[in-house]
Amino acid sequence: MSIKKIGLLTSGGDAPGMNACIRAVVRTALHHHLEVVGIKRGYQGLIEGDLIQMDTESVSNILQLGGTILRSARSDEFRTLEGRARAYKTIKDQGIEGLVVIGGDGTFKGSLAFMETYKDVPILGCPGTIDNDLYGTDYTIGYDTAINTAMNAIDNIKDTANSHDRLFFVEVMGRDAGFIALRSGIATGAEAVLMPESKTSVDQLITILKQGRALKKNASIVVVAEGDDVGGAFKLADAVKEKGFSDYEIKVSILGHIQRGGRPTCMERVRASQMGMAAVEGLINQRKGEMIGIIHDEIVFTPFEQATKHHSQINKAMLDMVKILG
Repeated sequence: MSIKKIGLLTSGGDAPGMNACIRAVVRTALHHHLEVVGIKRGYQGLIEGDLIQMDTESVSNILQLGGTILRSARSDEFRTLEGRARAYKTIKDQGIEGLVVIGGDGTFKGSLAFMETYKDVPILGCPGTIDNDLYGTDYTIGYDTAINTAMNAIDNIKDTANSHDRLFFVEVMGRDAGFIALRSGIATGAEAVLMPESKTSVDQLITILKQGRALKKNASIVVVAEGDDVGGAFKLADAVKEKGFSDYEIKVSILGHIQRGGRPTCMERVRASQMGMAAVEGLINQRKGEMIGIIHDEIVFTPFEQATKHHSQINKAMLDMVKILG
């Protein structure tokens, strides 16, 4: 049976490029003469029936915007059988025959749980998360913009660090993954990058910093992922102070949610558009339960279960780059 009407939602944390993906989904669907319903506030909006009809005008002039015009939310109610039953009723009442969901790990796990009960609703997902931690794609939507935002902020911090002989601990997002920390640290010449995937040794860090001082560096930058095992930049800075390191004045800067917003980069917009197109075409071709990714510039489909169970791994060669180049 050919599909005639699809629903579209964004869920979990917002990420730059989500709007580019929304635009691509809507315009690709209209190109294939499909009706598109936008679902506001993710799965919670699906439960409550918070829907809007979408057309070409709905997605005009959004390509360059950060965030998501459909808004996003995390829904505890959707985790329950009762919540998913209400969502299914909305789908059936509205005549929706397939869903495109844009989000991360939690979004796809929600889709998996839903499809276990309601097998007649095909769902495809586009990976929208700045963390870049989903298996089945080289880059997630939002990651490229986030690392460029972090890089620009660290460059600015480095200017003031050099002016005042300071050691800055700069904390970037990454509760469970250090991809933002690693790439932004390499790009800004950080002395060290600390992240969840590797054990932090305060003594080893101090040795690295003292080596830099011996080379007459007048400032140092240490990039810290928020999920580092010491507990983030403030705790790490305190640990370094307690060890008696006093070669520099120590400062801490938390970049926080600045990394989640802003205008998406060129590559972000292109990749998000590719994924949005592929999601609609996948539904037309009766695919379901898969995440759309891009590997070596080719569209690939990865089952939700695999995408969420096997997280992307840090490239050890890039860890060596920090040690050698920093």
